[in-house]
Amino acid sequence: MVVRGRLWRASNPNLPSAQRASLVKALMDARRAVHQARKAGDPATEATAHAAVGSAKIALGERGPPWWTDGAPDLNRHMVRTTPYAAWFEALTQQ
Repeated sequence: MVVRGRLWRASNPNLPSAQRASLVKALMDARRAVHQARKAGDPATEATAHAAVGSAKIALGERGPPWWTDGAPDLNRHMVRTTPYAAWFEALTQQ
């Protein structure tokens, strides 16, 4: 997906819906824990919460090894204008 001109990896669409829901809940819980730890000024708890966010994102397929098998490169976090998808995205924005 593209956010503010940057490619971001979507979650693995092959995850069963119950597993996806569980992982999204874990991700949201971890993000709330990051916020609470920052608010409390607790760096150790914040680091643990950040690790939980990362683990959930890997499990969802948003980070870590690519979940697709077609050989396309992992261009996560690249500006779309500098990738092979530049013309495709430009055509979308002109509609």
